[in-house]
Amino acid sequence: MMEVLPGRCVPIAKRELLWAGSAGLACWLAGVIFIDRKRTGDAISVMSEVAQTLLSQDVRVWVFPEGTRNHNGSMLPFKRGAFHLAVQAQVPIVPIVMSSYQDFYCKKERRFTSGRCQVRVLPPVPTEGLTPDDVPALADRVRHSMLTIFREISTDGRGGGDCLKKPGVSEAGL
Repeated sequence: MMEVLPGRCVPIAKRELLWAGSAGLACWLAGVIFIDRKRTGDAISVMSEVAQTLLSQDVRVWVFPEGTRNHNGSMLPFKRGAFHLAVQAQVPIVPIVMSSYQDFYCKKERRFTSGRCQVRVLPPVPTEGLTPDDVPALADRVRHSMLTIFREISTDGRGGGDCLKKPGVSEAGL
């Protein structure tokens, strides 16, 4: 992911990561924006502040719309917070898709070995003129395009399927 991370970009993460020992400290020092997903009012307030920061300080935000890591080899339904944020700030969404990492990461087996995954950056999706009423359809449309690419790059023998091939131009080694 670090290969495609644009300048002046801040990730958004669940607040629980703040308490994950040295990883949480590193996230905090790196300026990660923490969202308390259990307190909806607080999360909405933070997202409103982030929308203002996007515009006033020319910052980009990296959001994982599934909300949590998926361990079944597909994509979970998207949470809509990121889409509300983009619509509120009237900024484009740049979908970034990572192939499956099941060949080298398995939480159940407590396995995290070396491997490769592909990362594909999709064309920006404009949000100019959209309103909060458009968010559900926007989220569905973006998820559908991402899921199509996820399936393609996770089964083509280079990302998530065969970790022995050398990385190409659009792959990131892990």
